[in-house]
Amino acid sequence: MYSSSTRLCYSLIQRDLPALCISRFGSPVKNPLKRLSSPASVYHQSFRDNMNSKPVTLTEASAVLASSSTACSMGTSTSRLYSALAQPLNSAPLAPPEPCPEEEAEEAAAHAAPADPNALLRECEEALRNRPPRLHRGFIFPRDGTPLSQPIRVMQWNILAQALGEGKDGFIQCPLDALNWAERKYLILEEILTYHPDILCLQEVDHYFDTFQPVLNSLGYHSTFCPKPWSPCLDVEHNNGPDGCALFFKCDRFKLLDSISLRLAALALKTNQVAIVQTLQCRASGRPLCVAVTHLKARSGWERLRSAQGSDLLQSLRTATGGADGIPLLVCGDFNAEPSEDVYRRFASSSLGLDSAYKQLSLDGQTEPPYTSWKIRPSGESCHTLDYIWYTRHALRVDSVLDLPTEEQIGPGRLPSYSYPSDHLSLVCDVRFRDDPDQPL
Repeated sequence: MYSSSTRLCYSLIQRDLPALCISRFGSPVKNPLKRLSSPASVYHQSFRDNMNSKPVTLTEASAVLASSSTACSMGTSTSRLYSALAQPLNSAPLAPPEPCPEEEAEEAAAHAAPADPNALLRECEEALRNRPPRLHRGFIFPRDGTPLSQPIRVMQWNILAQALGEGKDGFIQCPLDALNWAERKYLILEEILTYHPDILCLQEVDHYFDTFQPVLNSLGYHSTFCPKPWSPCLDVEHNNGPDGCALFFKCDRFKLLDSISLRLAALALKTNQVAIVQTLQCRASGRPLCVAVTHLKARSGWERLRSAQGSDLLQSLRTATGGADGIPLLVCGDFNAEPSEDVYRRFASSSLGLDSAYKQLSLDGQTEPPYTSWKIRPSGESCHTLDYIWYTRHALRVDSVLDLPTEEQIGPGRLPSYSYPSDHLSLVCDVRFRDDPDQPL
């Protein structure tokens, strides 16, 4: 689609920049292109500006999407998902919405009538009717008793950027047509819709504007996207823009209090890795909750950089939460690090009092699972634990975790495959505040 970063940047200008230039209160920036000298500088300047601004609210984003032919109306017919995903990516530029106060926008988003997730799930299943059965996974309940109140379901997932899956990662046991975006997007959405998380943290998102934002907004999610400044997706000929981290939460369960997007630093130098940190308020209890999503530097040999990035993120999280006795915290991410690495130890021993949810799968409750990613590349087979959901142990408790598929279920070709869309497995857990008055004794 794009043969160079310059052509890509120009396309992004036409499609996305007006939306990125909306201020916190919905007022468009006048002539955002006027002070920028080239398509490339436009894109990187818009990214830098966006990193220092508040996110566009759900109502604002919906208005922007509705004003463009790149995203259709998500009405009430059973063809919503098909029509939303079938739109071209290079249509007319987006128009800014009418100004709307943040409080009014948040309230409207919270009370908007969402699409039916079961209907959309059935559409995914219909689109995938020729694919083999998906991996069967069940929830593990580490504690006795059934919770009386609704927990908070959290989902963490590196979904595999489409440009990287087809153009860079070299999954030699995965048939190329299994990576076809026309069907793979339905596998990704089916996985999300099956578990219907209240908080969804994604990495390697390169189809945010044309797929995940419109579809998940229609289901009542607030969404925020933070692209990598020098995404490797831009080096792939048929790319759809930069990949990055995305954070979604259900507007009927949470209200957004604060949001920052970060470029992680190492030794005071900005790196290519990013994070989103948001402070939410539970609508039912009024309790605050801080949520972060990140994706640290990949590959062996970069352990010290990952450790420095983790330290930088932890410092930002201390500021956002107020420290060990402050706001409860959830941190989701692809850390690209085994539990033996220094960055893992930094999070496990942090003054924030963090613990890893997926240790609940082990018999002793102290050991991470044997893998969260399993793939075969030209360099050989790679089976590693890289993905984590961290939580504040003194303020939150884990009610259940989604089990991981067995080696037999995954199959000899490993991941991705016709049955599973990513080389990383999704992590899902149910958490609640420890002083929830409705929890069983």
